[in-house]
Amino acid sequence: MSVTVKPLVAGNWKMNGLLADLEEFGRMSAGISSALSQSVDTMICAPATLIGAMAGKAAGGSMAIGGQDCHPDASGAHTGDVSAEMLRDAGATAVIVGHSERRTDHGEGDDKVAAKAMAAWRAGLLAIICVGETEKERKAGNALSVVERQLNGSVPDGATAANTVVAYEPVWAIGTGLTPTAGDVEEVHKAMRANLSARFGGEGEAMRLLYGGSVKPANAAELMAVTDVNGALVGGASLKSDDFIGILKAYA
Repeated sequence: MSVTVKPLVAGNWKMNGLLADLEEFGRMSAGISSALSQSVDTMICAPATLIGAMAGKAAGGSMAIGGQDCHPDASGAHTGDVSAEMLRDAGATAVIVGHSERRTDHGEGDDKVAAKAMAAWRAGLLAIICVGETEKERKAGNALSVVERQLNGSVPDGATAANTVVAYEPVWAIGTGLTPTAGDVEEVHKAMRANLSARFGGEGEAMRLLYGGSVKPANAAELMAVTDVNGALVGGASLKSDDFIGILKAYA
């Protein structure tokens, strides 16, 4: 049986956002009431170019800032890469690792994802580790086995509820407008909870499990009410303050 944890709603801006968009971010941050901030933790995972500016703008408020990826090494000859330490130095407190777009676009496997998660811990960042099956894998009846394999390979030993969040994002639901049923989500999250609890004991029971994939204000309340769903990883709907705040209101 899962324990009660404070949910987290994190927005992933992906490769979107210029300095001009800080005004929209400001509206988003200002729209989080003190009552809402007591019910749910909030975060925007920004492109690396905006992390410093966003962190400055968010100072003193309830919105946290995260990165979208990091290199496993702390420094070195890795042109174009950003280390977890650099993200931390810029003002981030978390970083997404293993997003399906990284796995697909850059060929990142579970070993690489686990190395990045450990890099995040090394730098004092929360690791948001993503898992999820493709449409082909789901249609073949392999969704649970794929997610279990990714959990076993991507979540390193030493994961705790304080240093790790797991986000289930079915690949076929990301940016498509397609959303699993509440029953589908519950089935996967129940299996993830069982896996993490068996491996990490009480830490696995308390670890936050996010759902991501076409989350929007219209379906947020239903999805966030699913057992073992402890928040959301939001893509496109996190780019607009009204949409993001609308999702947060699932916890109002």
